[in-house]
Amino acid sequence: MFKKIIVDEKEYSIDIDPKTPLLWILRDHLNLTGTKFGCGVGQCGACTVLLNDKAVRACQTFISEVETQHIKTIETNTDKTVQKLQKFWVQEDVVQCGYCQSGQIMNAAGLLKKNPNPNDDEIVQAMDGNICRCGTYSKIKTAIKAAVLEI
Repeated sequence: MFKKIIVDEKEYSIDIDPKTPLLWILRDHLNLTGTKFGCGVGQCGACTVLLNDKAVRACQTFISEVETQHIKTIETNTDKTVQKLQKFWVQEDVVQCGYCQSGQIMNAAGLLKKNPNPNDDEIVQAMDGNICRCGTYSKIKTAIKAAVLEI
């Protein structure tokens, strides 16, 4: 069954089972591999993308739920919030292994789109579902706070 999706402002028609997770559409069909597979059950946050500017887990979001809605991935080159976060991620030297970072950035972008000036507690609460096995949480918070000042 053909489904129409809009990813990073590009429209795609995909002939696929409607119960296919968005993660596999992005990675296997559109070759957008910046969105990572982590746990597959929505617990780690590695697969976080924006759906209509709200952070969602791509591994638990089915193609039938996102048809004709706007999806943004870490590979977007038009979203200023994502770009600013990427800049401060580098500036604050957040990345160690890097595996979770695309999901971290997209979750942070969802936070800042909902709340452009979060306090420390709001940042910690919003980022709570994204796991970083390297433990860069304090650097992540610092990068988000730096981005807030520039947005």
